[in-house]
Amino acid sequence: MQRIGSARWTGDLKAGKGTVRFGGGAFEGQYSFGTRFENGAGTNPEEMIAAAHASCFSMALSAALSGAGHVPTSVATTATVDLNKGATGFAITGIHLDTVVAAPGLTAETLATIGADAKTNCPVSKALAAVPITLKVVLG
Repeated sequence: MQRIGSARWTGDLKAGKGTVRFGGGAFEGQYSFGTRFENGAGTNPEEMIAAAHASCFSMALSAALSGAGHVPTSVATTATVDLNKGATGFAITGIHLDTVVAAPGLTAETLATIGADAKTNCPVSKALAAVPITLKVVLG
């Protein structure tokens, strides 16, 4: 199985601009220096990483909860990607997953255990393991 995304950039870093497209056609948008390092309109790579991680983790947690007999009615995750400038330039320095779960009969303790395992084993978490990933998962 392969998934594809593409991007095109024209111009220099500050004045240039780009477009990014998901292979399945579900999204196509603009990105630029302003959308990445300022508050310009459009998207940026870190925002796309955050969305990919939030969606992957939500699916992994749902699967794990279902397998443990707690089929969730809702798993809502927000991922926050930290992009910071250091001595060698910009780097992603951490990712935080903030998740609210609704599932009949689920206790906070069980959720914490299953959530920690899902965080470690979701495919996107594995791919991003070079940076610290934290998790807050609560019943809601």
